[in-house]
Formats: sequence, structure tokens, C-alpha cells
Amino acid sequence: MNLKMPLYVGREIYDRTIQTLSNEKVDDAEKRIPFPYEIRNLEAELNSQILKDFAGERTGYVQVSNEKWFFPSGYAKEAENIYNFKLRKDDVFVITFPRSGTTWTQEMVWLLCNNLDYEKASKKPLMDRFPFLEYNCFVHEDIKQELLNKNRHDPTLYQMVEELDYPAWKLLSQWRGRRFIKTHLPFSLLPPNLTKEGCKVIYVARNPKDVAVSFYYLNRTMITQGYHGDFPKYWDYFERNLQPWTPYWSHLKEGWGHRHDPNVLFIFYEDMNKNSRTSIEKIAQFLEKSYSAAEFDTLENHLKFSNFKNNKSVNFDNLEQIGVCLKSEQSFVRKGENNGWKECFEEELEKRADKWIEDNMKDTDLKFPS
Repeated sequence: MNLKMPLYVGREIYDRTIQTLSNEKVDDAEKRIPFPYEIRNLEAELNSQILKDFAGERTGYVQVSNEKWFFPSGYAKEAENIYNFKLRKDDVFVITFPRSGTTWTQEMVWLLCNNLDYEKASKKPLMDRFPFLEYNCFVHEDIKQELLNKNRHDPTLYQMVEELDYPAWKLLSQWRGRRFIKTHLPFSLLPPNLTKEGCKVIYVARNPKDVAVSFYYLNRTMITQGYHGDFPKYWDYFERNLQPWTPYWSHLKEGWGHRHDPNVLFIFYEDMNKNSRTSIEKIAQFLEKSYSAAEFDTLENHLKFSNFKNNKSVNFDNLEQIGVCLKSEQSFVRKGENNGWKECFEEELEKRADKWIEDNMKDTDLKFPS
């Protein structure tokens, strides 16, 4: 048996993984479901253009199914593994389109489900407590090698880089205890029994102009994305569904379509931001967790943006240490405000975006909070 230990997993979980694997019988390969969607390489000329603007990907991009879900090349080898990820009835998923309040929701959910254990939360990074299901798909082998070279003189940081592309589905498959799973994948690319298995699924939606601005800054911050253009050009990619996890509207409408499922809570980030206490209590009720008013007060204060922004366990300081996050750019947790998009949209671009939004909302009763 040859199993590498990701540094972020920790010795205790790793030892249990080895024991579990030792006791396992041969995999039930016949139970795997073939990935039902076609994965196509992006058209060559367009692919070349995007590679020039986004230095984090070196091979190219793919589009998946008739929806043309957009991903870097690494997704192709993991699509079937993620689709066949074995669920457990007590799993908790947070599903969002990127930059929709994901990190804030994760911290809230983890604390609600773990007896408000702030001490443990402060000592264990959020990415260790709440693995990102498809993250390894975004770590190109060339970027990984560059990071290995950069960190070659520090054994601890070198090991962190070495395990960046360790698949979360593999780690989670051996996880003991309740699992908390972050993903930006749409429902259609996740295990098909997700809404029937009894897992708790929280889907957070956010208006696309705020999403695009926050995603723009993230793409500049993370070298795994490596965008180096301006915002108007970025918006063009976003609107044309040429950014990872787009089409935005297909993603949102799939989530909206599951809002009545008994194990799904669909919630708007705008509502969470405007009235955090009501949202915390609503999510606690959904998770079947009960706390006193004083305990909710403490959690609300913990999640206040002024406190949250300075919380090292949620700001991916470890990724900054190894060079994935650029120190010269904004922190992973950025502003967290509603209508922050106004800083990037000039009048003409705003009119174009509003027309795009109007056109895409004609066939849905989904409405963003005012």
C-alpha cells in the first residue's frame, strides 16, 4: 500500500485511514456510474487567448455537457470520481457559485454543528475542517512544480505544496465522524443521489455583479488562476461563461430548482449579510441545532466581518505561506458587503450587465433581495 499523507490531514486521521484501508475488501467497481456527460476541449483559438490572460492554467480548458460547464483541464480526470463520491446520511454540503459568501457560511455551519467549539476552530484551518471537494482540479502540475521549487528549502512548506493536489474525495472517503464538504460544482455534476440521501445541503446565492467583482479579485490573488487583466475584460469572460464553474445562471437555477427539497436550504447572501442573526438561527434550525440567545450572540459577534476578516483560520494563511495567495493582492476574505460591485462597473458596463441579468431572469421566479 502506498498512500501519501497530506500535511493538512494530520497524523490521527491519517493513521485511521491506513487502518480502514487495511480492513477494506476489493472495491465495488461495478457499482460506479459512468460519468454521463461529454467533456470537450475548448476551441483551440479561444483556449489560447484565455491561457494568455490566466497564467494559472497551462494545458487548457474543457466544457462539460450541453450546459458547457467551464473548467481547467484537471477536472476531466476527476469528474467521474466526484460523481461517484459515496455520500453519508450525516454529510453537510455548502454549495455556492464562487464568491457567494462561501467561507462565512462554512465557518457558521461548522461551529453550529460542533458545539460552538471556537478554540478548535481557531487552531484548525477551515480548509482542514471543511475540505473543498474539487480543489485539486485547479492545481496544474506546472504551478505545483514552481511552488515546490520556491519552497524547496523549507521541508514543512514543501510538504504542504506536495499535497496540494491530493483529491478531497479520496480524503473524505476515509474520514471518520461527520463530514463537512465545500463545493462550487452545480448539482448536476455532484453525486446524483445527493438530494435523496438525507445529507444536509445549504445553497447560497449572490447577485452576479457582486460575485463577478469578488471573483475578479480572487483570480488576481490566486496563482492557480493568475488573471492579470482589467475588470471589463474579466467581465467579458464571466458573461460569456468562460470562467470556472460558469454558466452562472445555470448554476443558480439548478440550485433554485432544489429549494423545496426537504434536505436543501436555499438562502441569499444578501439576506445573510443584512440580517445575520435571523440567518444564523434559520441555518441552525435547518441543521437541527439549538442554542441559547447568549450563545447565538457570541456566534454572531464571531462572524461579524470586522472580526471574520482577521481570523487567520478562515483566511487561508497557509496558502499565502507557500505562495498560492499573493500578499500584494487583497486577502481571501475581502469586503463581504452588498452592492460592492459599484467600485468596478462604469456606466456603460453596468447597463450591459443589467441587460444580461434581465434577459436571464425572464424564465425564472428567482428574485434577488433588494
